[in-house]
Amino acid sequence: MEKTAREKMLANEPYIALDPELERMQAQAQTFLHVFNSSLPSEIEKRREMIHALFGSIGQNFEVKPPFRCDYGCHIYAKENLFINYDCVILDCNTVYLGSNVLLAPKVQIYTAYHPLNPELRRSGLEMAAPIVIGNNVWIGGGAIVCPGVTIGDNTTIGAGSVVTKNMPANVSAAGNPCRVLKEV
Repeated sequence: MEKTAREKMLANEPYIALDPELERMQAQAQTFLHVFNSSLPSEIEKRREMIHALFGSIGQNFEVKPPFRCDYGCHIYAKENLFINYDCVILDCNTVYLGSNVLLAPKVQIYTAYHPLNPELRRSGLEMAAPIVIGNNVWIGGGAIVCPGVTIGDNTTIGAGSVVTKNMPANVSAAGNPCRVLKEV
């Protein structure tokens, strides 16, 4: 039996993003996010309930500041004490795992989605997506970009404006474009 587009997407295999099931899921998430991002500052509990419904799972004690953007939401799995600051984007075409005590500064971008390097394949509409894992006690500075397939180890800090193109070990401070380890902590 052939895999569905969603199954291919989650397996990091080429898939067509314009698949009807994926389009329906994405439209539902975007409608949900429109309400979330339009909520009043006083509607904290409403926003918490919406994130509980949107994410695949989320632990206790979290805050997601609007505006927030994602593709589906249901592929985001977070543990307790998550803080996502203003203007963050998580393209969750594959799974995004966020450990305990993760802090995402404003405008952090987490991208699981990517396109083939071959221009003919790109024109065909095929896309791919690789999972991202962010460990416990990680702080990602403002405007940083985490690329597809990256794992960031526990207790690591990623400097503002960094572009994380490869795995980062635990217990380090890293920054730059491309991001590189600056020192152990």
